Amino acid sequence: MRPHSAARMATCYEIDRLNILQASLLAMRRAVERLPVEPQKCLVDGNQQIPNLAIEQETIIKGDQSELAIAAASIIAKVWRDTLIIRLDKRYPGYDLASNKGYGSAKHRQGIEKLGICRQHRKSFRSCQ
Repeated sequence: MRPHSAARMATCYEIDRLNILQASLLAMRRAVERLPVEPQKCLVDGNQQIPNLAIEQETIIKGDQSELAIAAASIIAKVWRDTLIIRLDKRYPGYDLASNKGYGSAKHRQGIEKLGICRQHRKSFRSCQ
C-alpha cells in the first residue's frame, strides 16, 4: 500500500471553492482510486455517495457506529489528521495548532487576531472572514 499523500486529501482552496462536503467526497474518491487493489464495494459513512466513483457504494448513516471497517478508517483518518496538524504547528507557529488541532479554541482565535490567517486556513470558515 502506498503512503498517505496530499493527493488523497482536499486542499483548503478546494474546501473554500466546493464546500466542505463536496471537498470531502472528492478526497474520498481520490483515496479509493489510489488503492493498490480495486475494492468490490465502498462503504461510505453518511448519506452521500461519492460522485464519479466507478465501483458499487453503500451509504451508511452513522456508519462508524455499525461498521467495523468505517470505524477503523475513521480512527486512522483522525490520527493522520492530528499528525498533519502537529506538523503544521511547526510551520505556522502562533496558532497553538499542536494543542487545539486546528479547532477554534480561544488560543487559536487569538493567533488569527494577532497573525491573520495562514495559507492553511479555510477562508470560507466563519472565524477567518
